[in-house]
Amino acid sequence: MDWRKFLLSFDGRIGRKAFWLFTVALIVVFGIIGGVMGAIIGGTASVDPNTGQVALPGMPIWLILLYLVALWPALAVQAKRWHDQDKSAWWILIGLIPFIGGLISLIMCGFIVGTPGPNRFGERPMA
Repeated sequence: MDWRKFLLSFDGRIGRKAFWLFTVALIVVFGIIGGVMGAIIGGTASVDPNTGQVALPGMPIWLILLYLVALWPALAVQAKRWHDQDKSAWWILIGLIPFIGGLISLIMCGFIVGTPGPNRFGERPMA
C-alpha cells in the first residue's frame, strides 16, 4: 500500500501493526510539538493585578491548522482498521461517547484481530 492511499483514502484494510505505527508516530510528533510550545510559552502567563485572574496565551493558529491537517489521515487510518474487522467506518463515531467510547475504539482498533481472509472491504492486509 502506498503512502497516499494509506494516509488519505478511506478504502481498504490495514492491520494492527500499521495502525499502531501511525498512532505512535502521531503521538510522538504532537508530543514534541507540545513540549516545545510549552517551553516557549509556558512562562508567559500574566496575572491581572486588579482581579488576580491568570491569563494564559492562546494556542497559535498554525498549531490549530496542524491538528486539522492531521485529522484526515487519522480518520482514514482508523476507518481502514474498522474495515479490517468487517465493520463500517461509521464505527469511528463510537469515540464520541464520553469516557467509554475512546476505550472501546482503542481496544477494537488496537488489539482485536481483523477478519481472516477477504471481506467486503478487500483482501487481508499483509501485516
